[in-house]
Amino acid sequence: MKWVNLFIAVGLLITASSAKLAPSIAPNKSARPYVTHFENVLGTSLELKIITNTQREATIAENAALKEIARMGKILSAYDPTSEFSHWLKTSGQAVPVSPELFEMLSLFDQWRLRTAGALDASAQVITNLWKQAAAKNRVPTQDELSSAVAEVKQTHWKLDAVKQTATHLSHAPLMLNSFAKTYIIKHAADAAFASTKIDAIVVNIGGDLVVLGKHKETIQISDPKADAENDAPIDVLQIENKAVATSGNYRRGELIEGHWYSHIVDPRTGQPAEEVISATVVAPVATDAGALATAFNVLSPSESVQLATRIPGVDYLIITKSGRHIASEGWRALELASGPQLLGRSDPNGNYRVEPGWNNDFELVVNLEINLQKEGFAKRPYVAVWVEDENHAAVRTIAFWHERDRYLPELKSWYLKYRGLYNTDKSALSSVSSATRSPGKYTMKWDGKDDKGDFVKPGTYTIKIEASREHGTYQLMRQELECNETPKLINIPGNVEITSASLDYRKKNAGN
Repeated sequence: MKWVNLFIAVGLLITASSAKLAPSIAPNKSARPYVTHFENVLGTSLELKIITNTQREATIAENAALKEIARMGKILSAYDPTSEFSHWLKTSGQAVPVSPELFEMLSLFDQWRLRTAGALDASAQVITNLWKQAAAKNRVPTQDELSSAVAEVKQTHWKLDAVKQTATHLSHAPLMLNSFAKTYIIKHAADAAFASTKIDAIVVNIGGDLVVLGKHKETIQISDPKADAENDAPIDVLQIENKAVATSGNYRRGELIEGHWYSHIVDPRTGQPAEEVISATVVAPVATDAGALATAFNVLSPSESVQLATRIPGVDYLIITKSGRHIASEGWRALELASGPQLLGRSDPNGNYRVEPGWNNDFELVVNLEINLQKEGFAKRPYVAVWVEDENHAAVRTIAFWHERDRYLPELKSWYLKYRGLYNTDKSALSSVSSATRSPGKYTMKWDGKDDKGDFVKPGTYTIKIEASREHGTYQLMRQELECNETPKLINIPGNVEITSASLDYRKKNAGN
């Protein structure tokens, strides 16, 4: 593959390595992927990839998926005070008729509470709230507080009547349907898209959990839990068809107390944050199995997780412990792409990186940016380009490039002026990414000092440009000069109507880990 194809791979915040991977190919030769991105969806980001023949069919399927996500949110969300679940939480001791979706979700939580011996529990929010309150005071909870919280979790919180389809709320504990509600909603959205029009396949990815449905093999990168940028190399690359993939880990959300990081994933049986496992990825034919197990595997011991997986058909997994140990199922290797992850860069005949004289390979540039989100509803992500120019204003490296429809590409005016002759419109090599859930609109990416060909540049002054545009909407361009030498520096860039904030952190590698 020619090196220009790397712009596509990097542009959607996947690593440059993925441009060398085997592309995902739809059986229908006239079909192509139509990709759209949204922020503020179920508290995170959404990527829809619809494989079909026309933009019209893709739009119909997209609208159906979005409508179903919104409908399911109005049923299951604990954050929306007007949702069915929120209204039910206000009842007490009363058998309330509930929707089939809410009844099924409560029933699934009952099943998984038993399957995991209490490692999954909708009332774990009791413990999560306790840790948040303690963190606000920069302390850990006392043993008495933890014991009290665990006792509250162990109560019976509801009773279901399958004949009458009613649910009786029995406790006052805060409840959240978080562990696998997302994968449940994702599968519903994929089904709704298929029912709406004629499409070959769809990939629905919400915050790193995804469902692949239809005649399509999707390339999926598994994020490295010890990396902190979207475009860091993946820890593994899979190819998936008609299955769900879910990843859960402690590396994006949690509490920092007295310099120690505590995971947002807690063990309902002990009240303690999960620490032994830092990431678990599960592939399963049933979406809720993938979501539930990915969370449970962070709480259970690895041996307990392996034993549990053997009792559920079709499950494969990769568990990564804090010591760096990788525990994979027997079928995991069959899902991996034969080529495996490749690193961008020129090397000598022995396969070692060739570092050009002058560039300090101990340094990297971390670019942080936050998309400005609307207060309510799903917000389509703007087109964004982040790239580096030298002192002569020549293009050096595209760090990130997000776009959807090719015909609107020229609206990224500055980037397009530099790169239009190199842009390749073949999107078939684009991968999906499975990772722990991130907050909506917040992205981190790195520049390793290499140009678009993979060669290291010389130290000196470079200009970082961050460009954002909407289809026939606003246009914003940020410019910031940065001297890349041997002196760390942090520069905050004022925001605008599209990018709330941005920063450049020129630092020694691993300084932020």
